[in-house]
Amino acid sequence: MSATTWHRLGTMDELLARVPFAIKIERHRIAVFFHDGRFTAISDICNHKGGPLSEGRVRGEFVMCPWHGWEYSVLTGKGPAGYDEEQVPVFALEERADGVYVQLPPVMPRKLVKHKPSHLLDEHAKPAGAPPRVLLLSTTAMDEGNPRFSTSDALLEHALARAKELKVDTQLIKLRQLNFKHCEGNYSKASHACTWPCAITERDPEDELTPVYEGLVHWADVVLISTPIRWGNASSLYYKMVERLNCVQNQVTIHNKVLIMNKVAAFIITGGQDNIQAVAGGMFTFWSELGFVFPPFPFIAHSRGWDAEDMQNNVRQVKASDALREASRELVERAVDFWKILDRDKAMMGMMEKPMERAGRKANPLVMPEEVEV
Repeated sequence: MSATTWHRLGTMDELLARVPFAIKIERHRIAVFFHDGRFTAISDICNHKGGPLSEGRVRGEFVMCPWHGWEYSVLTGKGPAGYDEEQVPVFALEERADGVYVQLPPVMPRKLVKHKPSHLLDEHAKPAGAPPRVLLLSTTAMDEGNPRFSTSDALLEHALARAKELKVDTQLIKLRQLNFKHCEGNYSKASHACTWPCAITERDPEDELTPVYEGLVHWADVVLISTPIRWGNASSLYYKMVERLNCVQNQVTIHNKVLIMNKVAAFIITGGQDNIQAVAGGMFTFWSELGFVFPPFPFIAHSRGWDAEDMQNNVRQVKASDALREASRELVERAVDFWKILDRDKAMMGMMEKPMERAGRKANPLVMPEEVEV
């Protein structure tokens, strides 16, 4: 059993000017609060993912972790009613004539409730000999009660029809049919606050982005993403999804953990306005950063340019175009064929699965040689 020791934190006035604050003593990171006329101290480390409790919002006796919203009493270290089996360590404080002292070790230990890990962390082995799996993602936004014709959706449907002819497994996801939340920007709070699975998915059972995570990370071999052009960019729903997919990319950045390997992506881009190359370039950058690879000629697109405001003619042109319909069919076939090459040459692709070279990668600081005075 550890010997009890007391450590001076400062005078009352000094502490009042600082609370809430954190201090590290020996191996303990301690958060100090002032509640109901007295100082209290609990661990600064959240049970969930280690967030700094001293930086959280205090409401009554509870402090909310700034990373993912877990709450603890600054008096007892326990969670609120219903979650009070969880507890962070509690430290005894003593006010003396020369200041406030904290006792080590804590008087109440950390208590962790074992939570069932997300099924997104499970292995999802594909049965041997199973056909290729093609996931099609529509990012067109519209009122489902009053649908309109979508040129990007129409071309995606042609691709789906061809995929079924190829005897592959298919899955079509329309983002507009999913009720999912915007990214909370946890990465902006701290790099390790962005987690896999996404903290929103863990916390909110009603968030419906899980099929997208499952499809991209575990199920699909080939992914086709379609988007209209809106003011020179991909659709707002596309960006809403991409922000939530940042948790996948951040696993590479933070942990050198690549969740997506040997999967193929391709794009369908349509719109009344131009800027196709810029939209495609942005999509290539993001999906390659997730780990996807691309077949030859990996996107098809259609636009009638900036001054073509007669949208009804744009729709008519896409509906009547045998060339675009055939291009959609060829795109999915090309992507599936490319994946088959990857799958056939698994031994060669295994050589690519060595530790990732970090130099020049996102968030990789370079060790610079010392400057030499001339």
